[in-house]
Amino acid sequence: MSSSATSASQTDDLDLPAPPADSAEAPHPLWGRIARFQGVLAALGMLAIFALVVWAILGLTAEVRYDDVVAQLQTLSPGSVGLALLFTAVSFVALAVYDANALDYIGKRLPLPVVGLTSFLAYAIGNTIGFGALSGGAIRFRAYSKLGLSPGEVAQVIAFVTLAFGMGLLLMAGIATLIVAPQIAHVIGWDPLWLRALAVAALAGLAVLQLFGGRAKGLRLFGITLHLPDTRTSSRQLLVSALDMAASASVLYVLMPGLHVSWPSFFAIYCVAVGVGLISHVPAGLGVFETVMIAGLRQSAGVDSLLGALIVYRVIYHALPLTMALVLLVVTEVRRFQKTTLAMELGQSMSRLAPSILSAFALIVAVMLVFSGATPISEGALDYLSARLPLPIIEAAHFLSSLLGLVLFVAARGLGQRLDGAWLVAVVASALALVLSVPKSLALAQATLLALFLVALLMNRRAFTRHASLMRQVLGLNWLAAMTVLIGSAVAIMVFVYRDTEYSHALWWQFEVEQDVPRSLRALLGLMIVALVVAVKSLLRPVSYRPTAPTAEDIARAVTIVAGQDVADANLVRMGDKHLMFSASGKSFVMYGVQGRSWIALLDPVGEAQEFPELVWRFIETAAASGGRAVFYQISPALLPSCADAGLRAFKMGELALIDLPNFTLSGRRNAGHRAAVNRGQREGLDFALIPVEDVPAVIADLQRISDGWLAEHAAREKRFSLGAFDPAYVASQPVAVLRKAGEIIAFATVAVTDTHAEATVDLMRFAPDAPGGTMDYLFLCLMEHLRDAGFREFNLGMAPLAGLKRHEMAPVWDHVGATLFEHGERFYNFRGLRAFKAKFHPRWEPRYLAVTGTAGAAMALMDAALLIGGGMRGVIGK
Repeated sequence: MSSSATSASQTDDLDLPAPPADSAEAPHPLWGRIARFQGVLAALGMLAIFALVVWAILGLTAEVRYDDVVAQLQTLSPGSVGLALLFTAVSFVALAVYDANALDYIGKRLPLPVVGLTSFLAYAIGNTIGFGALSGGAIRFRAYSKLGLSPGEVAQVIAFVTLAFGMGLLLMAGIATLIVAPQIAHVIGWDPLWLRALAVAALAGLAVLQLFGGRAKGLRLFGITLHLPDTRTSSRQLLVSALDMAASASVLYVLMPGLHVSWPSFFAIYCVAVGVGLISHVPAGLGVFETVMIAGLRQSAGVDSLLGALIVYRVIYHALPLTMALVLLVVTEVRRFQKTTLAMELGQSMSRLAPSILSAFALIVAVMLVFSGATPISEGALDYLSARLPLPIIEAAHFLSSLLGLVLFVAARGLGQRLDGAWLVAVVASALALVLSVPKSLALAQATLLALFLVALLMNRRAFTRHASLMRQVLGLNWLAAMTVLIGSAVAIMVFVYRDTEYSHALWWQFEVEQDVPRSLRALLGLMIVALVVAVKSLLRPVSYRPTAPTAEDIARAVTIVAGQDVADANLVRMGDKHLMFSASGKSFVMYGVQGRSWIALLDPVGEAQEFPELVWRFIETAAASGGRAVFYQISPALLPSCADAGLRAFKMGELALIDLPNFTLSGRRNAGHRAAVNRGQREGLDFALIPVEDVPAVIADLQRISDGWLAEHAAREKRFSLGAFDPAYVASQPVAVLRKAGEIIAFATVAVTDTHAEATVDLMRFAPDAPGGTMDYLFLCLMEHLRDAGFREFNLGMAPLAGLKRHEMAPVWDHVGATLFEHGERFYNFRGLRAFKAKFHPRWEPRYLAVTGTAGAAMALMDAALLIGGGMRGVIGK
């Protein structure tokens, strides 16, 4: 038997690598439990870090009073604020150069205004919010994919800017620490030798990475070859990183005019605080950054002045850029009918990102309302209000404003998901908060931001087209943890503000104009009660949907949809082993399987393309509401924007081989091997035929015999889900290509087609043990000629797993691991042999992806997919 025939016969087992039975080991149960509860562990870890930070910062500020901080804020000069604004602008310009350098490095040119806008929005949202679907990476994917960049190229841009920021931060901190170690040691109480040793180690590590990673061969670590940009690119980017870090540090430095520490020492502490804030995974590093800065500088300045400067720093460097993004959204919406090229490009970019911007700003407004409920009303505002309004109105405004902040926090998730229900809730909540801002505390700045937010919501109504009720949504662990951080921060602020007030139960029942403490206590109690209700509803919710096996009517309905579209692989729905989720119109569906916590959708949705985004959202929400993890398996690049909008991350699985049938021919020099295979088949006396559906039942017994013999010969088990198994009803539902010798069938392949004649593919491919060598080559060639003459446009040869994964300098770790397995994993699976078999037909290669939440989620999804395809662990570790 020829090697080609062997490769062809193995395609029936394709999709995931399955190690042989004698070498595979089942994963240890402990790892399975850890993986199952990884989301819970991550959330608990984040909350534990935040609790430690709150305890530390309250201890560090034990001698500071709220009035002292307010007094320090009032002493800030306009010049200091102006310099802080200038340095903020310089920092964001440097951040925009990150993206420009990344695009230049991968050889892509995009309009500079759009690149600058995308970078600005990515950092304004990503750095300020710092979690989930609002990350800077998702912003870049949405913007750059619409401008023609492939998913792999967008991933390279994200990897470049991430690595550049990390290396720049480490380099600047190391140099600064090395130079001013004695001063830093005096500030934080460490030994200067230890500080310099750490700095030297960090700089040495960077030098090694730069020296060996920038070489053509790269630096090999743990079986993975790491390639970094060349020296010129790295040097240019490090200069940009240095400018960015220096400018952002200077924003805070100029807000501390009385600080008795040199700028280099301050810069080193600032870099450490930024790094610790990022590592903590607390949203926006809230409290973590402040704790490190206060701990490092409290001997060089008053803690009250440090707190005041840090508050203003958060406002200028974090809240102000996000506010500018919202203003820009409003301006571009007002001028969206302007016909200039630049206005149209910016308008389109802003329109695509409107839900993310509004969602992020909703969180900022929520924080503002919740925190203001924990702080006292100024004496001037209190005197003005008490003279004109009755006490119940003031009390009610204060209490309800805090609750509206929590409502906006919950609505922010729905805004990011483009829910019309979330938009309506946000409009009503922000309008009520705007009305209450005056009787609450004459909060004019708060009212201005709420008015801006309300206008932006109203002007972008058309961006929220998903008809779903916000009340049916549940918050995931990340959002619940973030909500806990929000409430915990408000409690910490209240404890700090009123630390000199002795607690008594009577405070809860005191209703007086001058009594701020009772108002704040009642507001926080209301917040805690509502937050607890939301959390309990989310955590203890019943499974909202239990998938059931499809009925015969469901399958018939799906088959009708399949017949009218172009993807031949969608015929796998005929197996009846997958659950079906239909669109509201019934014209589209998702087919999926459930294994463990993974809800695995196979291929793109099938049907009307305009309904796919809504089906993606609905599938993800249904899986989440049932406690599952949504996975999209073997999807095309066309579905990636919808997955990115839903917060999923894409990982390349391999490449699909497609033959252009109108141009397929056996003539020409490069097809000499094909002609030889045809001639050999003819000499062996092989006869090809494509049996139509109505005639398949007559030969089903012969096909069963060949299938049973093939399985026994290869000691193989039937696979399912992403492959068809030999089921007589399934086989008889499609045409079958057969080869006969002396009138007896010796090989067959089931052929999947649709009425559009856009594509054809094969599923089951099996042959008798005594079939001549090269049998499957001959069958393929004869079938492609037949389909070409019948008017089909493409022939789908199936996916080559892990093919096409690049070891590019900025390629994700997933690609490096996959490429290594593709090259050296022959012990476990014939990756290279399979791609070589498909490549000899000179196909066009098209990438296929896995979309899921996070890298850890991708690993678990692949494991679950393997179990689903193999029919359990026995099917995975065996054949």
